[in-house]
Amino acid sequence: MAACGQLLLKIGAVKINLVEASTVVGRIIGAVLITELVAGLAIYAVSAIAYILLLSRVKLSVAAPGSASVYVLSVLIGVFFFREPVSLLRMLGLVLITCGVILVISK
Repeated sequence: MAACGQLLLKIGAVKINLVEASTVVGRIIGAVLITELVAGLAIYAVSAIAYILLLSRVKLSVAAPGSASVYVLSVLIGVFFFREPVSLLRMLGLVLITCGVILVISK
C-alpha cells in the first residue's frame, strides 16, 4: 500500500508544476486539489494504520524489516511507470535488501 501511495504521490507531484497561482497560498490550494496527491496521502494513511495494526500482532523485529520491501517496490515502480534508469549497482542493492529482509524475517 505504501508503494502504491508513493506512485500516486509522484504522479501528483508532477502535476504540481501545472498549478497556476500567483500566491503561495493559491499554489498550496491548487496542490491540495490534485486528485492523485489526495489519493496518495489517503493510501499512505491507510498503510500507516495497517502497519500499526500489524505491530499489535507481530514482533517489531519482523515487521520493520519486512516494511523495507517498499524500497524495492518503489524502485520497480520508478522503472516500469516512469522509465527511470536503474544502474547495476542499484540493482545489486535491491538484491541485497531483498536477501536481508528474507534473512531477518525468516525463522
